[in-house]
Amino acid sequence: MPIEGRRRVAVEDVHPTVNAGRFAAKRVVGETVQIRAAVYADGHDHVRARIIYRHEHDGEWRYTDMRSMGNDLWEGEFVPAGVGLWFFRIEGWIDHFDTWAADLSKRISAQLGVLADPQLGGTSSPAGQDIPLALATGAKLLSKLSIENSGVDAGLLQEFARSLQRLSESRVTLTETPVTGEWLEVVRRNPDLRFSTQTSEFLLRVDRKRALYSTWYEFFPRSAAHADRHGNLYDAARLIPSLAQAGFDVLYLPPIHPIGLSFRKGKNNNVQAAPDDVGSPWAIGSLHGGHTAIAPELGGFREFDELIRTAEQYGVEIALDIAFQCSPDHPWVKSHPDWFIVRPDGSIQYAENPPKKYQDIYPLNFESDDWRNLWGELSEVFLFWVKRGVKIFRVDNPHTKALPFWEWCIGKVQRSHPDVIFLAEAFTRPHLMYGLAKLGFTQSYTYFTWRNTKEELVSYLEEITSEPVCEYFRPNFWPNTPDILPFSLQKNQRSVFIHRAVLAATLTANYGIYGPAFELMESRPLREGSEEYYESEKYQIREWNRDAATSLMPILTTLNKIRAEHSALQQNRSLRFHKVDNPDLLCYSKREHEDLVLVVVNLDPTHVQSGWTELDMSVLGLDADGTFECRDLLQDGRYTWNGPRNFVRLDPQICPAHIFHVRRSLSGPGGIL
Repeated sequence: MPIEGRRRVAVEDVHPTVNAGRFAAKRVVGETVQIRAAVYADGHDHVRARIIYRHEHDGEWRYTDMRSMGNDLWEGEFVPAGVGLWFFRIEGWIDHFDTWAADLSKRISAQLGVLADPQLGGTSSPAGQDIPLALATGAKLLSKLSIENSGVDAGLLQEFARSLQRLSESRVTLTETPVTGEWLEVVRRNPDLRFSTQTSEFLLRVDRKRALYSTWYEFFPRSAAHADRHGNLYDAARLIPSLAQAGFDVLYLPPIHPIGLSFRKGKNNNVQAAPDDVGSPWAIGSLHGGHTAIAPELGGFREFDELIRTAEQYGVEIALDIAFQCSPDHPWVKSHPDWFIVRPDGSIQYAENPPKKYQDIYPLNFESDDWRNLWGELSEVFLFWVKRGVKIFRVDNPHTKALPFWEWCIGKVQRSHPDVIFLAEAFTRPHLMYGLAKLGFTQSYTYFTWRNTKEELVSYLEEITSEPVCEYFRPNFWPNTPDILPFSLQKNQRSVFIHRAVLAATLTANYGIYGPAFELMESRPLREGSEEYYESEKYQIREWNRDAATSLMPILTTLNKIRAEHSALQQNRSLRFHKVDNPDLLCYSKREHEDLVLVVVNLDPTHVQSGWTELDMSVLGLDADGTFECRDLLQDGRYTWNGPRNFVRLDPQICPAHIFHVRRSLSGPGGIL
């Protein structure tokens, strides 16, 4: 038997929730949180519902009413004002007074119908006799509410009750309901919640805006010098003004820690290193320190602090790579050998993916008997760099570390520093990638790098921008990385680099490039069939001609400017695909309030492609046969389109894409808003 069987309201199908509330849905500060639920009860009594919510540090709950959408569905919203965890519940209850008020209106209408037709019996009809009793019933409801409340509203409720009681006793004929809007508003402020139903608490993780919208540029500080020498953090800082001017707001550095000497890799991942080879930054640790040290060749903390200051000056952030693995020379290998897998011969197991061997890297053992101290040490790595001014981390291969660790570690860091952002570099199975996002990773790498055809792109984007995935998984699109030179970029076709950049920058609100290699169209693989770069910067210093006439930086700058000026491109939820009668043309839109962006991309890098659109005008918020202006933000052309069917032609040798800002036309011919 239930504790309280008089709770008649059911609340079901609450959105947004992740795994029935086990994990937090994600939003950013200032983003409207739309809450939906099914709220219903037995019989015909009127039901009401509200959202109860608070920030994790708030002592008081806040309330906002939900609206009936019909068919027992309710909707409401609130706007979180601060980063951190938020909690919300749905509460539903029977609104006896509203039920009574609606019933009274029906009785009055029925009475008026009787009076208008003498054959139905005049005032002696049952309808007329019921109204005084109904008024007394309403007075009783109001009087009860007044007793349960205090203050000004209690007095008003008692006054309303007395008014109904006087009407009941006078037995006057009513031609309209005495219940005013003021009455209903006072009653709604003071609901009878004795038998209300509340859901359990649901979680919402609210991040700062950069979690939803960011533009990343990855580069190696050791290749930041102009001369033929090892670059340092001062050289990296000198690149910041130009990169900020190009519209990049997150500058991501691969590991800056000391690099081990033991089994150091040579150029092109050669297992034999020459004396002057600099090694892989992901082989972390030497006699100079480990994950909280800086490679001496890059400088020291004075140089690092200057890097952070310069970034702040130009409105960008430095993101650091955190790779939880060690070179054989890492201090932990000697101080905590039990944090690694020890083989029967007493040696430590290096990283392997047979037949590949990575003798320069020791993976950590998350099944170590000393796992608690291991977890604690790893979390302190993040906190160390947070204290040095870093608030964004790209985490290397998180899918090869224990999942419970990430939930604990990210939670620990964000409890004291809720504005920290974590990007998961996990190119792995979908459930594992999604699982990491649920456990707390703010953003995630994706399969975009390998999605090339129209069918592949539409299918994948619809998956990650629809419920339930969009509630917890924030994609970050990268056309390339230091580890991945995709086959699509290996033909050295400028049009491919451009259309991949357009796709990455407009399909999702977070995107990034492995900078100099992309902007200079690096396309030579290590060998045929490989996605490794030839002369990969992971294993050697590269000198980049950033002033090359063929550089894509002017186009990337334009793309980033478009993104910054159009709020529609700074979110993912409104992405919609539109039909085009050509499989090589991809058409999609994004809309944020009055800002509407429509994109058409030619996926064929070689040939001119043309076709007719079939736009979903309701999605665009346009009249079915309306006329509207499309301004091409890439080439500054202007077109007048009419209705859903419009002709598109794209020559990839000129520009493989249109990014249209759409504006409705006025009713007169040629008139533009």
